[in-house]
Amino acid sequence: MGNQLVWQDRFNIGVEVIDKEHKKLFNVLNKLFAFGKEEEKSQWVCQEAIKYFRDHALQHFSEEEEYMRSINYAGLQTHKHIHNNFREKTLPVLESELLRTNYSMEAVNHFLGVCAGWLIGHTLIEDHAITGKAVSKWSGLLPDEQQAAMKNTIMQLLHDMFRLKPRVVSDCYGGEKFGNGIYYRLIYSTREREKWEIILIFEEKLIVSTLGGIMDMQSKAVNVMLMNAARYTARQFVENIRQHLPFADSDEIVDEQLLTYEQFERIFDKQNPQVSLLFDTGAGYFAYCFTAPHLLKEDGGIAIEAGNAMTEIQKYLKKGKAGRKKILVVDDSEFVLRAMDELLGAEYEVLLAKSGLSTIRAITLNRPDLVLLDYEMPICDGSQVLEMIRAEEDFANIPVIFLTSRVDKESIKKVLALKPAGYLSKSLDPIDVKKEIDKYFEKTAGVKK
Repeated sequence: MGNQLVWQDRFNIGVEVIDKEHKKLFNVLNKLFAFGKEEEKSQWVCQEAIKYFRDHALQHFSEEEEYMRSINYAGLQTHKHIHNNFREKTLPVLESELLRTNYSMEAVNHFLGVCAGWLIGHTLIEDHAITGKAVSKWSGLLPDEQQAAMKNTIMQLLHDMFRLKPRVVSDCYGGEKFGNGIYYRLIYSTREREKWEIILIFEEKLIVSTLGGIMDMQSKAVNVMLMNAARYTARQFVENIRQHLPFADSDEIVDEQLLTYEQFERIFDKQNPQVSLLFDTGAGYFAYCFTAPHLLKEDGGIAIEAGNAMTEIQKYLKKGKAGRKKILVVDDSEFVLRAMDELLGAEYEVLLAKSGLSTIRAITLNRPDLVLLDYEMPICDGSQVLEMIRAEEDFANIPVIFLTSRVDKESIKKVLALKPAGYLSKSLDPIDVKKEIDKYFEKTAGVKK
């Protein structure tokens, strides 16, 4: 693993004792990331490092809760529930998987992905809420009895349909990335024209081992036929859960989408889910996210219809193929991001970010081969983002090409002074932009296409 967590000012909540402990937790996880890169590290070393992270996290939770009590923080119980969920469910299940698989690379990646994502999200949202800088993401969860009914129904369905014995990893799944995922979104509408949605997330190997086994398919990856089977199985799965939803008596599906992780992340970051569960099924991870109508934000993938289903699924699966170069596009314009995704997505794996913070998060969780960085972003401009990237040793050698709308001599001189891998004018024809990026990878690989 080449990823690292980069501490930056935005993680500070302004309470010295809490900020100090957060930095320690980041450092502990970074040591675990480093261990993941060295296969010769013994299982015992990983065990001790993970035990240290767990003990330090639990001690921090206690101290943080004590601080919240001392200031009579109104959200103490919600915050405590999230801590309890992580300490009583998430960590034990992750550690159990590590032991069961003798600290396999897959289990280590699950541990690091879930813990790193949880720590980033919790620090930026829940902990900032203590000082009024943010609003808790989990203030709108369904009551405990409805949550329990939903959870039990999902686990029973997974057992009945696939003979799996799932365990709950988290009651407050925060959108953390786990392995290669398939992100499937269903949007419903009621007679009153209110909308609500469900997102199902399958680790790819879960689909292969369950539906692939039933269909006697030998493929180790999801193909078009398997994806279609998964879509309709997922619909039946959701139909069996609808009885536990608070307003699902008069609804119908109005949209169906397959999302990239980046699209899912953007959607999830804007929502306060009423249910957000993560399971370890024993055959792969599975997440179930439900969001109420008034929280729905229109941002997603291409709608799947009868006429385009095969084409869109083929495009989706092609996007997910391993071995392609990863390009992270950073721009505050949604239009530019979508245009670059469309321009490069057929040949490269395209990651998207709209700010300096989301750039660091994207690099941490899914290291790119190249960053295309908007030079004129507001708040935190391209030069500052580049400085953040280069401030971390593990990120310093990631090549960055600036995207700029200014082509006058003085502006170009400022861009080149930062010593990027290159720069591209936004006024270039899209075909020429693609050619320049192709040339860059040809040059760095030393191979002509």
